[in-house]
Amino acid sequence: MRAALSSLARSGQRLSAATPALRGFTRTGFTVYTRTGDKGKSSLFNGERRRKDDVVFDALGAVDELSAAIGLARAHCEEGAAGCAKEEAVEASVAPAPGPAGLRWLLPQLEGAQRLLLDVGSAIATPQTSSSEKHLQRVGIDGAAEASARIDTMDAQLPPLTVFILPGGGAPAAALHLSRAVCRRSERCVVPLVEAGDCPAEVGVYLNRLSDYFFVAARPRRGASRRRQSGPGDRT
Repeated sequence: MRAALSSLARSGQRLSAATPALRGFTRTGFTVYTRTGDKGKSSLFNGERRRKDDVVFDALGAVDELSAAIGLARAHCEEGAAGCAKEEAVEASVAPAPGPAGLRWLLPQLEGAQRLLLDVGSAIATPQTSSSEKHLQRVGIDGAAEASARIDTMDAQLPPLTVFILPGGGAPAAALHLSRAVCRRSERCVVPLVEAGDCPAEVGVYLNRLSDYFFVAARPRRGASRRRQSGPGDRT
């Protein structure tokens, strides 16, 4: 018995000694914290280390916040789309189906924007003036044309805009307006990088077009019920 207790005690000591080294790992083996940024500097994709208040990290932080805002908009649109589906089921029993819900139509587009923002972040974190050709070949962004096409599609379903719009009109619309505002700030952070030759001009163009997309997406569509006129559009 004493031998068993002694062995258990030694095992406990070894586990206790190993615990600090395990605390920073997830199930996939990646560390949650690296301690390399504790002194106020961080690394770019090309390995260059800069202060965390550098303009590059300002832009990266704004783009990260933009993706989080889009995630919030997605969550609200998913909830709103679920509510639309229930109402459409009731309406279908007394009237023809009204067509696809606008909120459901937006969901894959919002997810696509989040994915494209990963490429935006890669381009920002690989300054063109200090990165090798090998690093530069790994980054690129081309989304402005697609965003423009989506704006045109939605705009064709909207009444003429004659007044200023106050952000709001339900959780989905408010979240889309928040995404627009954060997108504008992201664009402002990218402009100095583009002018300095450190970031492709296409990044600024895409962010400019994406903010327009959010503005149009947040407006109510023709045919939306009176109760939802202030929302981002339940039916297209």
